Amino acid sequence: MGARQNLENNFDFEIVDEFLDHYGIMLELLEPLIAKLDKEDNYHENLNELFRIFHNLKSASSFLKIEPISRLTSFVENYLDTLRSYPGMASEEVITWLFKIHDMLLVWHDDLQLDKKLSKIDFSLLKLPDNG
Repeated sequence: MGARQNLENNFDFEIVDEFLDHYGIMLELLEPLIAKLDKEDNYHENLNELFRIFHNLKSASSFLKIEPISRLTSFVENYLDTLRSYPGMASEEVITWLFKIHDMLLVWHDDLQLDKKLSKIDFSLLKLPDNG
């Protein structure tokens, strides 16, 4: 049994389907926001929007008990909260790390859509980047 089937066995189909739709939308929003983190224009607004997206993904995946997604998004949310207090913009290392996080979330989205077992996390993602 794949991850999606497991969700549908424990939650209403419509809730699972809505989660996957919103998850996909949030993934589409992440990439351009991450790319803008090296620009001064609207930096704090973009960072706050990233924080909000990770918070929403964390909350929804926690509700559905999707532990890998919940844990990673919580980890990133905490880091973004810290990053909001740093002066200046995000370093190239932070931006690269966030793109890798995005890629991992894409893999899990595909796993869910295809009803596969969730792929193992790339543990290098758990090393926080330096913001210089």
